[in-house]
Amino acid sequence: MRYTFPHDLLRAQTEWYATYRQLADAAEKQTGTAAHRRRLQQLSARIAAHPYWRTPPGNTPAARMALREVSRSLAGARP
Repeated sequence: MRYTFPHDLLRAQTEWYATYRQLADAAEKQTGTAAHRRRLQQLSARIAAHPYWRTPPGNTPAARMALREVSRSLAGARP
């Protein structure tokens, strides 16, 4: 099934992957991880509470996985 994700949801998930990568880089340098962790928490809350998940196409686990796959490719993240 193909999903059409709202722009703000797709952007939040893409930012989540970018922030996660930044956190990993900061952890290697052992500096500045707290700000990245806070940002991940904010983005996670925004993603989880998004109204899209209450709609018929969004209320399946497959929709969440599809969002992750699309966002990973947009963020250039490694699986």
